[in-house]
Amino acid sequence: MPVSRVALDRLKAYSTPTICNAIEEFAVRPRHLGFMGPEVRCVFPELEPMVGYAVTLRIRAAAQPVPPPGPSRLEFWEFVRTLPEPRVVVVQDLDPTPVGAYWGEVQANVHRALGCVGTVTNGGVRDLDEVRALGFHCFAACLLVSHAHVHIVDFGGPVRVGGIMVRSGDLLHGDKHGVTTIPADLVPRMEEAVQRVAEREARIIGACHARPFELEALKAVYG
Repeated sequence: MPVSRVALDRLKAYSTPTICNAIEEFAVRPRHLGFMGPEVRCVFPELEPMVGYAVTLRIRAAAQPVPPPGPSRLEFWEFVRTLPEPRVVVVQDLDPTPVGAYWGEVQANVHRALGCVGTVTNGGVRDLDEVRALGFHCFAACLLVSHAHVHIVDFGGPVRVGGIMVRSGDLLHGDKHGVTTIPADLVPRMEEAVQRVAEREARIIGACHARPFELEALKAVYG
């Protein structure tokens, strides 16, 4: 069941590290799992946090597609609209080394019109000035100059990006630090968890700033 748009918008008030800290409060997954590694970087760190439901896609670009042809972009666009908004297109580039960008000015405009707020890919992106002007989020492994022979291999299934498996419908949160998944059932309780973490951290930081500084006081609030 999709989370309300109001609840999703409220998540944009928090940084992605704050979201990760809040998820830890529920002990629903090991602390080293559920978020992407540093190979997927935020291209536009000045934008507000991104929140949306994953729409998955796999591509290649190093060579022309081998017959029979794979799915068309038109078919993928129809699939995009089956997922709740806001949407984030998560693209696994299957080439060993990214050579062609699926994402540029045209595709950012197309997918923005389809209710997408950004993309996350282990491949590359281009046309940065034009895409930034749209406010379209990009998280990518690299920057590229060409689309080469980019084509869709398949869509809708699980993809591996940033060291984790992402499935269509997964809820994502991303900002200048990176990208994490959020178990959707936790969303109604996230604000409470964020507050608990903030209060605990405030006590620790307060003890650090106290004058005179007392190590025993820090120990008392840190545990």
